[in-house]
Amino acid sequence: MSEIDLDQLLIHYREDPYEDFLVETPNTGWVRFMADDGMKVAGPKGTWQHIPGTLLYVLERERNRIPIHAHINGTISDLQVNLNGKFVEANTYLMSIRHPMTKDEVINKILKQVLITFNAPERAKYFFPPEITYKLEKKKHGTVLVRPGEEILIMSLMKRDTPLIYNGEPGIIHTVYFQPNVTVNQGEPLLGICPPGKLNYIRKIVQKIQNEWV
Repeated sequence: MSEIDLDQLLIHYREDPYEDFLVETPNTGWVRFMADDGMKVAGPKGTWQHIPGTLLYVLERERNRIPIHAHINGTISDLQVNLNGKFVEANTYLMSIRHPMTKDEVINKILKQVLITFNAPERAKYFFPPEITYKLEKKKHGTVLVRPGEEILIMSLMKRDTPLIYNGEPGIIHTVYFQPNVTVNQGEPLLGICPPGKLNYIRKIVQKIQNEWV
């Protein structure tokens, strides 16, 4: 767990309070854009995020039309107009969504640099095992301790559930980055773990950002 220059980070995010999300094709297929460069888009809405976001493009694959929607709000940039109507391979870059970060998102962004992150080993869906779920529901936030060798998450991939074992430094589950039934890309953070002795340091970081971020 590393120390950070918080003042410099706050200056950086005040000057550029945006995050760019790349939009790539999940499979091969024919691309037809439904969005334009500079267009404002919205992410999913509703209590369960069940209302799709803005339609970005349609991917036609084996006569099946797959609509691809924005997963976050922002502005379309760097649209690859030359690919409109073309056949593309999987993981082809199509555009970016420039997202204005909220205060909470800035806090999470900075904390990822100081917390021990437990990252997704595969592109899959993740959920807590019953023991962890019970502890999170019964205990206060920031008090569920995990130790090396303990089952910390379950990975759901190809209709198979695989337990994931925590092998990092003992710590408290401070931040949960994933959502149930939402696929997480490989390498993306799932959890932020804080060693017990660093909790006060983390709280000071959060308090400073909340006080100074406008």
